[in-house]
Amino acid sequence: MLNNIIGRIKLPFRKEKELYLSLYKITGQYPRNIQYYKVAFVHKSVARRTLKGKPLNNERLEFLGDAILDAIVGDIVFKHFPGKKEGFLTNTRSKLVQRSTLNRIANEMGIMRFLKWSGSTVSHNNYLGGNTFEALVGALYLDHGYDACMKFMKKRILGELINIEKVAYKEINFKSKLLEWAQKNRINLQYRLLEEKTDEKSNPIFHYQVVLENITGCDATGFSKKESQQLASKLTLEKLKKNASFLDSVFAAKTQRTKMEEEPIVMVPDIEPVPFVRESTTEPAEKPKAAVQEEDEFDLSNISHQKKTAAEIIAAAENAAYAAI
Repeated sequence: MLNNIIGRIKLPFRKEKELYLSLYKITGQYPRNIQYYKVAFVHKSVARRTLKGKPLNNERLEFLGDAILDAIVGDIVFKHFPGKKEGFLTNTRSKLVQRSTLNRIANEMGIMRFLKWSGSTVSHNNYLGGNTFEALVGALYLDHGYDACMKFMKKRILGELINIEKVAYKEINFKSKLLEWAQKNRINLQYRLLEEKTDEKSNPIFHYQVVLENITGCDATGFSKKESQQLASKLTLEKLKKNASFLDSVFAAKTQRTKMEEEPIVMVPDIEPVPFVRESTTEPAEKPKAAVQEEDEFDLSNISHQKKTAAEIIAAAENAAYAAI
């Protein structure tokens, strides 16, 4: 039946027919405007442009899909957990739309095989799968609307790939995740205590800030060091995910640090001679050359290989004794 539908649409190329069939299997919807989906699978590293010279990539669809996902997942979580407080709902939604979850969905659905991207893309960009999935949701929204996206998320994603109950009640250690990411990428990570005080009820308040390669990340307050650092880590992870310039600045600082560490350290040479003899305060009178030679402890001119007679040795000793009087 699907092949008959594809035949009636008269797609010009075999690859478009394959994409059409795959999109139906992935989303459960027949693509109306396949151009939306083709753009969704073009990464900015390919550097394509329209006839008017504008960049042609999936960044705009990614932005749209991110907003649609937040709304849809928020709607689903709100209705799935009646009576739960705002903090629980927010945390559950964050775990469902976080980058690692979307990366897993993209890989399990097999959508990465359609992505066109340059192999020279920076190695620390591990968000391609999640970004591509968001772009696909954006394309689906433009092609079929909000209800189709809701059906796609409920039936295909939460119905087959993700267990919303397990995700909701699984605790995420954001500090450990940030530390693991920093260690894998050899990034210096510190937690800087900005303030420690007590509130009007004498409860301790801690204010911590994440620092990556001396680049300040996000900061947060909490009633314990752990709570403050956990929240600051979570906010920093989100900033690393969504703010490309912040991510690039961290890796640029790391590159500069490692470059400085690898450079050899050369001692600065002395520009003044080392004084072996203490200088006199008064300028000495000029000595005869003979006297200088006699006082030179390294002068070897009086050493001879010729043997002296006993009489010569006695005469030399007497002369030295009289000279000393």
